[in-house]
Amino acid sequence: MGLKTKEEYIESLREMTPTAYMFGEKITNVVDNPRLRAGIEATGATYELAEMEEYRHHMVTQSPLINEPVNRFTLPPASIEDLVARVKTNRAVANRVGTCHQRCTGLDCISALSITTYDIDQKYGTKYYDNFINFLKNVQKNDLAGNAAVTDVKGDRSLGPREQTDKDMYLHVVDRGQEGIVVRGAKAHQTGSLSSHEIIVLPTRALRKGDEDYAIAFAVPADTPGLIHVVGRSSLDTRELDGCDLGNIRYSKYCPTLIFDDVFVPWERVFMCGEVDFAGDIVLRFSAFHRQSHGGCKSGKIDCMIGAALTMMDYNGTAKAGHLKQKVIDMVHKAETLYGCCLASSYEGQKNPSGTYFINTVLANASKIHESTELAEAIRLMVDICGGFVADLPSDKDMENPEIGPLLKKYMKGVESVPVENRMKMFRLAEKMAMESADTISDIHGGGSPEAHRITILRETDLESKKKAAKRLAGIAD
Repeated sequence: MGLKTKEEYIESLREMTPTAYMFGEKITNVVDNPRLRAGIEATGATYELAEMEEYRHHMVTQSPLINEPVNRFTLPPASIEDLVARVKTNRAVANRVGTCHQRCTGLDCISALSITTYDIDQKYGTKYYDNFINFLKNVQKNDLAGNAAVTDVKGDRSLGPREQTDKDMYLHVVDRGQEGIVVRGAKAHQTGSLSSHEIIVLPTRALRKGDEDYAIAFAVPADTPGLIHVVGRSSLDTRELDGCDLGNIRYSKYCPTLIFDDVFVPWERVFMCGEVDFAGDIVLRFSAFHRQSHGGCKSGKIDCMIGAALTMMDYNGTAKAGHLKQKVIDMVHKAETLYGCCLASSYEGQKNPSGTYFINTVLANASKIHESTELAEAIRLMVDICGGFVADLPSDKDMENPEIGPLLKKYMKGVESVPVENRMKMFRLAEKMAMESADTISDIHGGGSPEAHRITILRETDLESKKKAAKRLAGIAD
C-alpha cells in the first residue's frame, strides 16, 4: 500500500487496544477521547497533507526499499536532498498544525537505527540490520507512525544505570530466552505515544562495560501487553475535554509516561542487545536528527505565531505602529535563523557506510541552542504585540451567558469592522501557543537538555583546525 489516507490512519488506531490512563482513570476509547483526539489529529495531518496536491512534494517520495511511494516520515535519508526535505517537511506540517505533529521522533529513530545497526553488524557479525530492514519494510508498506522511547526516568542522576538502588530507573533486560527478551523500566515525555502504531526504544545515554542489560534497542506495537501509557498533565489540558476556550481548535499535544511492565520483545524486533560501545553512537545520532527536526518544526510554529501577531495588529488597530512592526521583524528573524541552521546542517551532511546520510551535528545543535532561547523570546514578542487578554480572557461560556454576554461583546470590541468573536478567537490562539506547557517546554528540553547541546558542539567541533588557522596567521610554527 505505501500510503494511508488520514481516515485509514484514524481507523487503524481504532483497531489497537493500548493500555492507557489519564487523570486517574483508565481510557477505553483513545481515539474518541477529546484530549487525545486533538493530538491524534495533529499526527493525522501528516497523512492528510500527503493527499493534498500542494503538499505532496513535501510529504511523499519513492522508497527504494519497497519500490512504492511512501510518506517521508517512514524514509531514512538516502541523499542530501532527503536531509533537506526533512526540514522543509517539518516546517510545512508545523505551519499547518501550529503545534507538535508528533511524528518526527519516529523518523529520527529509524534514521539513527539505519546507521547504527549496520555498524554493529560490521563489528560483531550480528543480524540487527536485517531485523531493522524487515521492520522498516513493514512500517513503509503500512504507513505506520512511530514514537521514540528514548528518555529514561533516570532516578538518582548522580549514579549510572547499574549503580541505581532500583535498577528499573533505566529500562533494561530482565530475561533472555530463545524467542526473545523481557524488558522493564519507564520512558518519560513520550509525545504522541497513543497517536503511534509503533514504540521504538533506544538507550538514553552512552554506556560502559557492565551496562550490557541497558544497551537495548527494539520496537513493539503501542498496544503490546505490559506497556502502559500514563498521559501527563499540561497547562490548558482540560479545555479539549470541556470543548471550550480551545485556542487551537483542531490540534494539540499530549505527553505520556510509558511504563514497560515486563514487556516481551521477539528477537526479530531487537536492534541492539548488550553492545555498550554503540549506545553512545545511537543516542548521538538520534539526538542530532531530532534537533534538526526541531528546527523545521519550531520555525513553522513561529510562522503561526507571526500570523497571530499580525492579525491581532489588524484587529486591535495597531497595524501601522512602527515599534510593533519591528517586533514582527524580530520574530521573522528568529524563525529564519532557526530554519537556516537546520538547512545548513542538511547540506553539510555526509553518507555513512549503510547508505544513510547523516547531518552536520554542530549545526544541528547550534539550531537547538538557538531554539531554546529565541523561541521563548518569539513567544514574548507575540504576547507583547497581541495584548494582555492573552493571559485572562473571559470564557466563551461567559460570552454565551444571556446576562453578561452582550456586555462582554461590547467591551471586547477592537476595530469596528472586525467581529468581536474573531478578536477573541485570535487572543485564545495566542494563549494556546504561548502557554501550552507540553509544547513550549519541549522547546528547551526536546532532544536533550541545553547543556547536552553545548557539550555536543564542543565535542564535535574541530577545535584543532581553528587553532592552526590562528597560529598560521600569527606566524607561529608548530
